[in-house]
Amino acid sequence: MESTKRIFQAYLDEMTIITILLPLSYHNGQSSSFSLICGAEKSPLNIIDKIPIENYLKYICRLADEICFGKEYVIADDHGGRTDLQIGAVIRTEAFDNKFFYEGNDLGVTYQRDRAQIKLWAPTATQVKLKLRHPATQYAEIIKMKLGDRGVWCLDINRDLELYQYSFLVQVNKTWREAVDPYAKAVSANGEHGVIVSLEKTARPKVEQPPMTSPVEAIIYEAHIRDFTIHPESGVKNKGLYLGASELNTKGVDGEPTGLSYVKDLGITHLELLPFHDFAGVDEWNSDKEYNWGYNPLHFNAPEGSYSTNPSDPYSRISELKDLIDQIHRVGLRVIMDVVYNHVYIREESSFEKIVPGYYFRHNEIGLPANGTGVGNDIASERKMVRKFIVDSIRYWLEEYHVDGFRFDLMGILDIETMNAVRKVCDSLEKGIIILGEGWNLNTPLPFQKKAIIANQAKLPDIAQFNDQFRDTIKGSTFNILDKGYALGNKQYLEAAFEMITGSIGFRAKGAGIFNEPVQSINYVECHDNHTLWDKLQSCLPDVDDAVRMRYHRLATGIVLLAQGIPFLHSGQEFFRTKQGEGNSYRSPDPINQLDWNRKSQFKENGDYIKGLIQIRKEYPCFRLRTAAEIRNQVSRLPLPSPILGCSFQQGDSVVILITNPSLTSHKVNIPNGEWSALVDRDSACVNAKKVFRGAEIQVEPISLNVLVKK
Repeated sequence: MESTKRIFQAYLDEMTIITILLPLSYHNGQSSSFSLICGAEKSPLNIIDKIPIENYLKYICRLADEICFGKEYVIADDHGGRTDLQIGAVIRTEAFDNKFFYEGNDLGVTYQRDRAQIKLWAPTATQVKLKLRHPATQYAEIIKMKLGDRGVWCLDINRDLELYQYSFLVQVNKTWREAVDPYAKAVSANGEHGVIVSLEKTARPKVEQPPMTSPVEAIIYEAHIRDFTIHPESGVKNKGLYLGASELNTKGVDGEPTGLSYVKDLGITHLELLPFHDFAGVDEWNSDKEYNWGYNPLHFNAPEGSYSTNPSDPYSRISELKDLIDQIHRVGLRVIMDVVYNHVYIREESSFEKIVPGYYFRHNEIGLPANGTGVGNDIASERKMVRKFIVDSIRYWLEEYHVDGFRFDLMGILDIETMNAVRKVCDSLEKGIIILGEGWNLNTPLPFQKKAIIANQAKLPDIAQFNDQFRDTIKGSTFNILDKGYALGNKQYLEAAFEMITGSIGFRAKGAGIFNEPVQSINYVECHDNHTLWDKLQSCLPDVDDAVRMRYHRLATGIVLLAQGIPFLHSGQEFFRTKQGEGNSYRSPDPINQLDWNRKSQFKENGDYIKGLIQIRKEYPCFRLRTAAEIRNQVSRLPLPSPILGCSFQQGDSVVILITNPSLTSHKVNIPNGEWSALVDRDSACVNAKKVFRGAEIQVEPISLNVLVKK
């Protein structure tokens, strides 16, 4: 990067407004006139305001006509001083957005065996060059690109460029920067260069799945690709890799299934994988030395290389990821991709900032980068070409990799229009794509009414959101490890727990709930973030033995699986996953993060219990009612003493009762008289009832979940 010395500064801040800063050390900051010069053309500027600021005099000047982007302009004062006109805040104006919005679907590289078309959106650049590196000799050639419509620079090359590495050299404000193509579909090791590949070589037919008729049919299981198989006794050959996660018939030391075969047998429907787009934080050449969850996005359309068998082969990560997704489909499961469009790893080093400085990120009222994400930058999804990039990327992952859903990290940073555009493109390609996100209200300079947050759920009717009120009501506050929720015996959460179990839709009053419909609620008590439920129990219940903690854990997880809405499990939750007390393991070593398959064997009884609850949810539609109207019509609350909760469900000619008791004492409670089959009690959960009794009362054991069916 070269630096330019300037005697004063001039910025294009609106399409016809130029801001000029004259230092007081330069002619006392005084100039009676300014001119705009481009080649032989010279035109005067109209000074409309003059404002003293610290060591400068700021001049606000108006242009007679808009400049021609892509050309270099000079500003001259009345002393003969000159400076280049820099692109300033104009890039964050609606006029700029409208002028340079490009609707084409051909940004990046369009590859054919005998030719390649390369396009880059860089409307503020005055020059753009393509840098090509020969795959065998590493010889680099630099080729000028031509500016076309809407700020798109174009180049056609009539030869085979397969496996050539490439990057863009972009000049903005007299500064040259080198950037990887934001639309790159393949990259070199550690994402240093884009790579031109033939995706036809990795193409394969989609493994068809039966249609999913409602999001409440989903049972989501969150896993990290490396955590999933890295344990020494996972029984997996390719530990920590795409290939390892796709291995079938693997077994642990107990001879029982591990990995993908185990998850299939568990009965979940969707495997949600933490980010597998290219990310920073792990050296792909030495991936065993570092660990990262993957929330450091580098290249949004290329797979991560540390999960591949050969990071230096750009085809390896593509083919192996596709193999994994296909294998998941073949065993009857679906894949949700965790995507991180809310920020980049390092703003200044990102392709976005190098190519169109200042455009892709939000800035606050004093012009500094916003930081609602807490990582130093917020993506400005409300800008048209940012929104287009996100939607194009979603389309690409759907069409090329056949994923079945998306989990949006920090979705509250993004705007409603963008999220609904994502929903629209998903629906245009395939019905049943599930979209969920973290709808937290974060401190980013976007109007509240435009944020994709829980409070605006009515504007996002077909997008599910993580229900943090469910989480904290059932287990206790995530951010106060000592706080105990309803399932941990705190009866103060009793009324809130009933609302959560009935879908968070405002059971008693329409419009009074967190959500309008149950399909919007992701019900969970544990995920990759923060402490696992088991580790929280260790802290907030220090004076009870593990057997009691296990019952609390079982009750909380059971409520997740039988509540109205979409259940979400953290991998290993069913066998009391622990991270040894670590509450933020985003880069902790494998012994902290790995899925401990020995615990699966150790706590097999609880795993079987959770598996039974999953089967019951699938078998009984009353636990997955699709609309708020159905919930209000088919569910009624039983009049039971606090802290016991009871719900009665009308399912055709049958009645199903769900009873929860988080207390340390047993209770005899009244139920409608009849012949009852007990599917679930404190010790077992089975879709085929093991206990049948007749009567109008039941003894509810301490810390228990109970499901009864009357036919």
